[in-house]
Amino acid sequence: MKNTTVIITGASTGIGKAIAAYFINNGSNVVMNSSNEDNLKRAFEELGSPTNAIYFAGDISKQETGKTLVRLAKETFNSVDVLINNAGVFAPKPFLDVAEEDLDLYWNINLKGTYFTSQAAIGEMLKQNKGSIINIGTVLVDHAIGGFPATAPITSKGAIHSLSRQLAAEFGKNNIKVNTIAPGIIRSPLQGKMGIEDADSLAGLHLLNRIGEANEIAEAAYYLASSDFITGETINVAGGHTVGHNL
Repeated sequence: MKNTTVIITGASTGIGKAIAAYFINNGSNVVMNSSNEDNLKRAFEELGSPTNAIYFAGDISKQETGKTLVRLAKETFNSVDVLINNAGVFAPKPFLDVAEEDLDLYWNINLKGTYFTSQAAIGEMLKQNKGSIINIGTVLVDHAIGGFPATAPITSKGAIHSLSRQLAAEFGKNNIKVNTIAPGIIRSPLQGKMGIEDADSLAGLHLLNRIGEANEIAEAAYYLASSDFITGETINVAGGHTVGHNL
């Protein structure tokens, strides 16, 4: 993976930042993206302002942002080898309370962001006849929890799972691999935003009786990015969440 070029969206905090750090430390060239320029600049500096990374702040739900990320990757590092669609929003809300603006938020950022950035990246990957796209979904798509009402974000994530499989089918002949990572509960700022004060209280949702760490998603992303014979798959990185629970 050294000297390969990796675009990572949602790279300013949590899982995205951990993924960026992992690839940077392993010698990849990284283009970091987030909608919040201050947070993104801070993350870049906290990673040591590495010479093998650049950053660009932009709203990933806008088609032009994906095009800009691809252009910057080409201009700076001469290729677009890997795209990791990590940017997303997620919060619980009872089904009967969901308003049109809620659906718009999740579908614009989660689905359209993934869709348009993949569109821009695949356009370049076709010229190279190779590439890898890794989308971030959730185990909740296939393993619903009754006490966690989140139809709006989960339906957008379900669309991402389907998108991955369809893209894998359409572009496999072009040596472009497309996979989904479905995390379980991962320690990140996201829990605080959802009002979860103690993320470790959710440990029992996993057979390993602990929540995951962001670097464990980064390890999975690195593995998928470097693999030449995995495509169309959903990789659960969830401590056994989809198999059962530790009560």
